[in-house]
Amino acid sequence: MAPPNSPRKGSMQYWPRKRAKKILPSPNWNAVKSDSNKKLKGFICYKAGMASAFVKDDTPDSMTKGKKIVVPVTILECPAMKIFSVRLYKNGKVAKDVLAENIDKELKRKVKFPKNAKKTEEFKGDYDDARALCYSVVKKTNIKKTPDLSEIAIGGDFEDKIKFIKENLGKEILISNIFEKGNLVDFRGLTKGKGFQGPVKRFGITLKSHKSEKGQRRPGALGSFHPGRTTFRAPMAGQIGMFTRVTYNNKIIGIGKAEDKFKGIRNFGDIKTDYIITAGSVQGPAKRQLLVTSPLRATKKQLKKNFELLELR
Repeated sequence: MAPPNSPRKGSMQYWPRKRAKKILPSPNWNAVKSDSNKKLKGFICYKAGMASAFVKDDTPDSMTKGKKIVVPVTILECPAMKIFSVRLYKNGKVAKDVLAENIDKELKRKVKFPKNAKKTEEFKGDYDDARALCYSVVKKTNIKKTPDLSEIAIGGDFEDKIKFIKENLGKEILISNIFEKGNLVDFRGLTKGKGFQGPVKRFGITLKSHKSEKGQRRPGALGSFHPGRTTFRAPMAGQIGMFTRVTYNNKIIGIGKAEDKFKGIRNFGDIKTDYIITAGSVQGPAKRQLLVTSPLRATKKQLKKNFELLELR
C-alpha cells in the first residue's frame, strides 16, 4: 500500500504569519482597473454584520431563474469621504503633497498633518500621476470619532484626475457616486484576530494517535538532525488572524441611504449613513474598516449573476 499523500503543512503563500502593520492596506492601484474613468477606484467602509436575504434570481441559464431563493449577504456602512490631501507622483515617487484647504476642525485634533504639505489648489507641473488621500466622515456614525485615512487612486488620464480632484475638494464623496447596484467589488482588509494558536488550528496538521507521547496537537518532529536547526517552514504555534486578505468579486445587490432601515445590528448598532449589501461573506469582525475597490480580476460567473433584493432577515 502506498503511503498517504497530502500537501505540505504550512503554506508559504502567506508569509510571515504575523499581525499586519496597519488596518487599511495599500493596494497596487496600477493593477486595479475601474469600471469607468474619472472616479475613485476605492472607498472606505465598515462591516456591520451578516443577514439572510430573500432575492429573486434573474441570472441567465440559472437552475433557479425566476424563483425566490435565500442567499447570505453582508451589510456594510459607508459614510461619506472627503479629500484630505493630493499626492502628485513623478517617476513612481511622491513629488508633491498638496493639502486641502477646507478641512474639518475636528480632524486637526485627530490626525497629524504632514510638515512639507502646501495649501494650494494649483496642480501645475510635470507629474505622472495624482492620487487622493481621503478620510471617512465617521463622526456621523455610531462606530467611532477618529477618521480613517487611505490613499485612493483615480481612473482616467492625468487631466481627468486633476479635474475630479478640483471638483470634489471640500465636498463629500458618496458611495453611490463611485459604485452602483450590480457592480463587482473586492474587499481588502484585516481578518478577525485569534491570537496565539497551536499548529493544528494554524496550519491544519493532522492530530497524532491518542497513544503518542509528548502531545497529540503538535508535529511529530520539527526537523532533521542535520542541519541541526529548526527551519521557518516547520509548522509551529504562533499568531493567527489580523492578516491582510482580499475577498474577490462580491456582487452588490443593494445600495442606498439607511433612513432608519437597519437598527439594532448585533455588535454594531444602527446604520445612520449610506450602506451597501453584498452577496457572500467579508473578512473581519463587526466595525472593522475595509477598503472596497473595483475588481482586480472579474469572472464571467460572477458578472452574469443578477439578484433582485426582496427582503432581509
